Amino acid sequence: MKQNNKTILSDTTLALQTGEFMKLFDSHCHLDDRSYRNDLENVIQRANQAGVRNMVTVGIDSKTSSGAVAIAGEYPGVHAAVGVHPHRASSCSDRVIESLSALADHATVCAWGEIGLDFNRLYSPQADQEKWFVRQLHTADELALPLILHERDSQGRLLQLLKAHPNYQRQATVHCFSGNLRELQEYLNLGFYIGITGILTIQKRGADLRDLVRHIPMERLLIETDAPYLTPAPQKNKTRRNEPAFVKYVLLKLADILDVDPEKLADMTSGNAKRLFGLQPGQ
Repeated sequence: MKQNNKTILSDTTLALQTGEFMKLFDSHCHLDDRSYRNDLENVIQRANQAGVRNMVTVGIDSKTSSGAVAIAGEYPGVHAAVGVHPHRASSCSDRVIESLSALADHATVCAWGEIGLDFNRLYSPQADQEKWFVRQLHTADELALPLILHERDSQGRLLQLLKAHPNYQRQATVHCFSGNLRELQEYLNLGFYIGITGILTIQKRGADLRDLVRHIPMERLLIETDAPYLTPAPQKNKTRRNEPAFVKYVLLKLADILDVDPEKLADMTSGNAKRLFGLQPGQ
């Protein structure tokens, strides 16, 4: 997909004018996506120029997890997560889990994910999703890695499985949270973090989320892009492809809703991400 770099850069410059030198952490993106194949270096450069100091690029199967680790090894401030997405659960196996466990030894790997349940379109059967979610849950626990959780339309089943396989030392973020208040409180009671994407900025689709974020303690908030997906407003009217530089707009909208200083919120969400992913303050 062709991108208008001048438009993207002007958007980033405009965002910078609303809060200088904020240090941002995009806690979930997919830099291995083919839409970045021709300009990944520029994408990361624009993110850095927009104040994004850290990003976690997330795998969804063996191939993309390897790609995430390779990218993280090449670019400072980029970290990797490995795992099998529920859409790919039917292609998972013991051998895949073993290869991902070996890959997780890489110094850039800071989490296991994204894993979970997605009953919206059932790209993989429910039974396969549940089997390999539980297996990955235990593998991440054994490796002492925090989880990046994906949940969509599981009707509480993800929470049921988490409670059926407890680990009081387990840490996790619920990526792209889209649940209700009851589910939110249950995740918070488990000690989990909540990832907020550009959906927050979308007038109609983000209305419920804008109400729910007021119930999340600031020390549990993460901001993320899920790039190249879920482009926030107003960029979604200018480019279909999301990128980590646009996490600034999630931050600014969140700060407006919570009525807090954007720089304070940037420091808080970055600190939250570093704490979850076991990164040192200077990393």
